[in-house]
Amino acid sequence: MIDKITVVGAGNVGATAAQRVAEKELARTVVLIDIAEGIPQGKGLDQWESAPIEGFDTRVVGSNGYEESAGSGIYIVTAGIARKPGMSRDDLLNTNAGIVRQVCENIARVSPDAIIIMVSNPLDVMCYVAMEATGFPRERIIGMAGVLDTGRYRSFLAEAIDVSVEDIQAMVLGGHGDTMVPLISYTTVSGIPVTQLIDRERLDAIVDRARNGGAEIVKYLKTGSAYYAPSSGAVQMAEAIVKDKKRILPCAAYLQGEYGMSGLFLGVPCKLGRGGLESILEVTLTDEERAALEKSAEAVREPMRVLGATV
Repeated sequence: MIDKITVVGAGNVGATAAQRVAEKELARTVVLIDIAEGIPQGKGLDQWESAPIEGFDTRVVGSNGYEESAGSGIYIVTAGIARKPGMSRDDLLNTNAGIVRQVCENIARVSPDAIIIMVSNPLDVMCYVAMEATGFPRERIIGMAGVLDTGRYRSFLAEAIDVSVEDIQAMVLGGHGDTMVPLISYTTVSGIPVTQLIDRERLDAIVDRARNGGAEIVKYLKTGSAYYAPSSGAVQMAEAIVKDKKRILPCAAYLQGEYGMSGLFLGVPCKLGRGGLESILEVTLTDEERAALEKSAEAVREPMRVLGATV
């Protein structure tokens, strides 16, 4: 347990993440921040009132400012808006970049030693905005996407093969979106290569479904998007950091020559511990996987250029 973890954004993803952090007792206090007056206070109070029933002592408090979050060890950033009718992708990008930049400037002001777990979309680009706004080293800015994408991939595989989700070992790299790269060559069921248990046609269909996992949920919900699995992904990363677990998780990390790329955030295998990003693991990829990763990187560079980055 650390003293304080802050979640920025009290929407569905943020509020659910705050509840999960509290229930796991990863911090003594969870601060839930949102610009909407009364929303974080009300949700925080509701969550604290669940503590005697669920059996946790983490205090959840809501705030409209950053002073209460001062000294937080970890910030989970979920702030931003969803794309609205008539809004272009560039409009959404610029709007969310402005929001995330302001959030991260406040984080750097009140908690200069914090680790940021970015959840806001477009994820890989918002990590870059956070780095620019805070000046933090790459070890302390990590994006949550690969954990979510891998969770979707593993759940679909477990369903298709009819085995426990716990026995599916897999990893999804690349940018968060339809260019993500599930590593079939590293996907196993208790060490058994997945290609021995399911034919390639069904496997390709599962990969495609994982790539469109978020859109499938939006189609059902109509007026919202996923939040249970995204919040789980962010909290799994926070737990690895708080407990210094040295977990190997697919996260968006700033590349400095790894996989032959530099100057952008991209989903790669990361070791997470008390210092945040402790190392990036470079694994051998098939020619097909490497080409897909390059394509995914280019899909990340494009919106970065819109924001004026030279990549």
